[in-house]
Order: sequence, then C-alpha cells, then structure tokens
Amino acid sequence: MLTQKTILTLGAAIFTLASFTTEPGTILEPSIPSLKDAFKKDFGIGTALNTAQIDERNPKTTEFIARQFNMATPENVMKSALLHPKWDTYTFEMGDKLIEFGKKHNIKINGHTLIWHSQLPAFVRGIHSQDSIRTFFTDHINTVAGHYKGKVFSWDVVNEALNEDGTLRKSVFLQHLGDNYVTEAFRLAQAASPNTELYYNDYNNEQPAKRAGCIALIKKVKEAGVRIDGVGIQGHWHVGRVPLKDIEESIVQYAALGLKVMFTELDLEVLPRNVQGADVGQRMASNATTNPYPNALPDSLQQQLATDYESLFKLFLKHKDKVTRVTFWGVNDGDSWLNNWPIRGRTSYPLLFDRNDQPKPAFYKVVALAK
Repeated sequence: MLTQKTILTLGAAIFTLASFTTEPGTILEPSIPSLKDAFKKDFGIGTALNTAQIDERNPKTTEFIARQFNMATPENVMKSALLHPKWDTYTFEMGDKLIEFGKKHNIKINGHTLIWHSQLPAFVRGIHSQDSIRTFFTDHINTVAGHYKGKVFSWDVVNEALNEDGTLRKSVFLQHLGDNYVTEAFRLAQAASPNTELYYNDYNNEQPAKRAGCIALIKKVKEAGVRIDGVGIQGHWHVGRVPLKDIEESIVQYAALGLKVMFTELDLEVLPRNVQGADVGQRMASNATTNPYPNALPDSLQQQLATDYESLFKLFLKHKDKVTRVTFWGVNDGDSWLNNWPIRGRTSYPLLFDRNDQPKPAFYKVVALAK
C-alpha cells in the first residue's frame, strides 16, 4: 500500500507535469487513483451530471466519470421546469438517458428533485388556485416518481423548503397547500415508489437555526407515520470558512433521528461574494474585483482549498457510520455552477479536478486519507 507521503509526492509531481504538458480535454497517464475505489468501504462518491455528460458526447469524459464516481445526481434534467413543461406533458427523454447511463456504468442515480420552489414550469407560476396547485403537486409526484420507480436509488423529495431561521419558506406550495405539504410530498413519493430511498435536501442546514428547523420538519414527517430515509446537507461552503464544528454537530444530530446523512452538492467557493447560502435567485453586481483569477488560482488559495477538503474528508471518515454519500456538484471546475453564480462569466475553482479533468492538490490530500 502506498503511504500518505508517497501519494502526496506522486500527486504533486503529476500536478506539476499536468500544468505544463496537457491540452484541454486530455487525460493524464498514468491514470490517477479513483475516488470511488478509495472510499468504497466508507461511503458513496457522487457527482452532478449535465446534459452533455449524460449524452456521452465526449468518450474520455465518460470514461473519467465512470472511473471516479459510483453515484450521480442530474444537475437539471429532472427538475420540473424541464421535465414537466406543460400541464399534460412530461419530457422523460433526458432523465431516461441518465438511467441508462447509470446502468451502463454501474452508477446509482439520485433523483433531483420532486418538489422545489425554484425552476418551476411557466404554467405553475401563473396559477393562483389552491386546487390547481394541489393537482400539479399530486400529479407531478405520482407521475415522475412512478415513472422512475425501481430505476432511481433515491429521491430528493423536497428541496430547500426552509428559510435561514428555520421557518418554512413562503413558496407557492406553502401559500396554497399549508405547512403539511412537505409531509404530503413524502407520503405521495413513498406510495409511488415504495422501494426508493427518500431524502430532504437543503443548503445551510448545518447552521444551528436552520438545522433546528430541519430537525422539526423531519420529526413532523416521521410523527405522521410517513417514511423519510435521509437528509442532504448541500455543502456549498467558502474556502477558509468551512464550518466544521457545525457540520459535525449536524451529522450527529441528524443521525440521532435515525436518518442517513449525505453531502449532496459539495463545492468550496474560492471567489469573493457578498451573498450568503446558495439561493439561485440571489445575484451580485460585477466589477473589476469580482473575477480575480481568470487564468489560474494562486498557490496560496490552491493549498487552502486542499487543506479544507482534507479537513472535511477527515470529518466524513470520522462519521462514516452515519455518512452514506458525498456528491460533488460537478465533475470538474469547468462544470461548476459557481462560474455563473452569483455573477455570470466568472472563473471559479471549487472542485477536486481542474478544467482538463486533472487532479488538483486537494484531490491528493483527499485520497491520501483513504485506508
């Protein structure tokens, strides 16, 4: 077995070589360690997949994904705006392609997401009737969860239902269906897809106030006799400010409810921003200082990114009896939503692999922890 020192030395050498010899789209040989293999005894390793990746447009990218990951979440293709564009129209084509991708490459698929206040179909935004919202809500869950019954491993049944203070967000669902809508969503999903794991997913739900609201929400579902299997902590944090203490307390407290705990959309922002959380509706004004690293990340930040990822994975491994999955929100830096949020057109570096699928120092810090 390679020692940690050997892995880190090899990683640094390969990273340096890659910086000077690779062209866009190339994959460096010899092949690097596999994340999914490194942590196969600990927890699943996932990624978010976009349309081009699901379509397998680049064979090298497909090979890379299959080698590194054993779980996947669709970045967009199962969100209601894309999947249910009209009252009586469902477009399952890309979601079905994702299922086939998973079968072909032995990757478990997490459905994302059944109920979310954002990225709703245009026709829903024009509804002002309780009965019509209830019809959409019920039909959407029954049809989508039913279509993928036995095909997805799990569902993010409800996504981002909470405010930062732990209260329910004033979404179209809360306004028209009342504060039992989350419980009802899980009840419908359980009936439509009885053998699928069912999760609640949110950002900042490791923070104490929002965590308390999340725990109350979960207890309400369970007390109604409805099944909920796990909670997803998205993990959109900022380099140098990862809240490790809050994360650990959250793992322990959620697990104490009998739930699986997973990190579902992990990335570490390296760029300046003055908005909190991960609300896609928030925006920041662009100026001369908001895209500070258009060509490369400074070494000091590269090393801080590596240190933060190492600290996170040490924590995940400490609680590997509770943590079932770690999913990165994108395969490489070029795929990250953070290039376009909260400002469009920035160059961000939040993941373990650079834009050429080359491993960064953070990757080697992480795989060195595996035993």
